[in-house]
Amino acid sequence: MGRRILNDALRTIVNAEKRGFASADLKPISNVVASFLRIMKYRGYIKDFQVHDPHRVGRITVQLQGRVTDCRALTYRQDIKAQYIDNYKTRYLPTRQWGYVVVTTPNGVLDHEEAIRQNVGGQVLGYFY
Repeated sequence: MGRRILNDALRTIVNAEKRGFASADLKPISNVVASFLRIMKYRGYIKDFQVHDPHRVGRITVQLQGRVTDCRALTYRQDIKAQYIDNYKTRYLPTRQWGYVVVTTPNGVLDHEEAIRQNVGGQVLGYFY
C-alpha cells in the first residue's frame, strides 16, 4: 500500500479537476505526497495545499486551479541517470511545452528541469501536465 498512496492522491486530484471542484481532500498522506504537491504548487498547477494532523493518519487539503490535465505516479520507481532524464521526459509527456517529470534524488524531490540543472539522477516518482 505504501507506493499506492501517491497514486491514489494524484488520481483524486485529477478526478476533482475533471468534476470542476475547487478543492480536494487527500487521505492518507506521506512526506512524498507533500513533496510532490510542493513541486506542483511551485510550477503553478495548484494554488495551495495544507497538511492537517501530519503525525497521525492526517489529510491534505489541496486548492485546485484547473490546470491539471493528468498526473500519475509510477508504482515501479525506475532508476534514471541525469543524461537520460530528457529522453524519459519526451516519452511520457505529451509535448515539450508543458508538463514535468518528478524525480527523487539525493538532493531531494525535484522536477526534471531542476534535476538536469543540478546534474543529478535518481528514481522517477511520476509526472504531471
